[in-house]
Amino acid sequence: MNRLDLIRLSAASLLGLSGAPLFAQPPAVAPTLPPVAQPVVPPPVPVAPAVPIPPLSSAQEDWLNDWLKGGTKEGLMARSRPSKRLSGEALIAAVLDRAKALSTGRVNTADFLEVWALRPAPFDPRPGLARAVAEDRVPQWVAGLTPPYSGYDGLRRGLVTYEAIRDKGGWPALTAKSSPDTVRQRIAIEDMSVKPGEKLVDVIQRAQRRYGLNPTGVLDTRTLRELNVPVDDRIAAIMANMERWRWMPRQLPVNRVQVNIAAAVLTMFEGDQPITSMRAVTGSPDNATPMLTSSIHSIVVNPPWNVPASIAKKELWPKGRAALKRQGYKIVGTPETGERIVQPAGPNSALGRLKFDFNNPFAVYLHDTPARAKFASYDRLASHGCIRLEKPVSLAELMVAGNPDLVGKVQTMIDTGKTQRVQLPQEVAVYLLYWTAFASGNGTMHFRSDPYGWDKLLAQKIEASSSRLDPTAAPSNTIAAKD
Repeated sequence: MNRLDLIRLSAASLLGLSGAPLFAQPPAVAPTLPPVAQPVVPPPVPVAPAVPIPPLSSAQEDWLNDWLKGGTKEGLMARSRPSKRLSGEALIAAVLDRAKALSTGRVNTADFLEVWALRPAPFDPRPGLARAVAEDRVPQWVAGLTPPYSGYDGLRRGLVTYEAIRDKGGWPALTAKSSPDTVRQRIAIEDMSVKPGEKLVDVIQRAQRRYGLNPTGVLDTRTLRELNVPVDDRIAAIMANMERWRWMPRQLPVNRVQVNIAAAVLTMFEGDQPITSMRAVTGSPDNATPMLTSSIHSIVVNPPWNVPASIAKKELWPKGRAALKRQGYKIVGTPETGERIVQPAGPNSALGRLKFDFNNPFAVYLHDTPARAKFASYDRLASHGCIRLEKPVSLAELMVAGNPDLVGKVQTMIDTGKTQRVQLPQEVAVYLLYWTAFASGNGTMHFRSDPYGWDKLLAQKIEASSSRLDPTAAPSNTIAAKD
């Protein structure tokens, strides 16, 4: 919020061998040299031989060639491309590449941004393909490659819908002067529930909810901007979110907290069902909240705030020492940096009364806040990267429910004013995720703005990787991008 050239000197070089001296001299003694450190060579790591793939039958070759043509259905490329028929080792290589892309993502983790800290588990598709070919169960093997989540399936169906919209010419741009019928027809392209003659305010409100906007029913500037996003960019967003689903583990912890960074919403799951949800405040575009997974291990009640050096330098030190002290900050000496700023625990602490700790390299956490007004806003990307919570006490009560001594005691501990760390009876998995496109139960697509620009960047990386790695792919134009 890091060779030591050993010079070997021979004894002969130290003893001067030019001839016997005239008078007897004590024998020369070579200085004792430290033993030369020999480099430790690790034993070779045995490499398991590649699992052999049995010969494919002609029917299996036909099926796999047809399957390889479906990359667009899985969001692995923006448009279908002409492809050539493959056979033998070329077909096997293409199938293995496609299987790995569907299971762990098309983009290599070496090409991730640092803040994309959610990393897929390693996956070798070769043993599974070998068994599938031997047992003649290739379709069943393929069916198990993609993420087993309704969220992914909803995006896959949404992708088909939006590609069909694109192929029909997309949608017209609207202006503030567009007629009610034009607006209604435009929204109906995405919202199949629009009825002829339906009140325009109701139609607009549904659209605003799908975009995460304040549902005023007024065709304001922000609503127009969302309605005028090109269909190619909506497709790019769907592709990017499908890719992120491929980074997820194939089995999620039953009890977990998920934060949708882009929507600024926290949801807690129990028994794999959402049991509570609340608004959050996540990182501003200049202070992106990272994508990651970890486990919440403890809660700090009445936490002091050790102001990060970056925030102190930019926002607090310029105020002057006297002003900081008047505002309740303390300036503490440290051997590392000389001085740091601390805000003591209390009702005005930036961390509020509760802080939820989990290990991560970005020093982010969930916490309370005394600034409550932002939770009423539809623009809640405003933090320095940490996640502020609307209802931290109720979340803490859920997390300590397994300890009878703590049940119902969170507020009591807060009221003491004492700083104390409470270990959770069981660690709770936490996922910080970036979902900007998702489908509702009826298949209607919802979108959020791309505040960090990660959708556009990731979709470009997917397309570039597909063009580079997929031997069935012919060159294509790059996808459209948001401004």
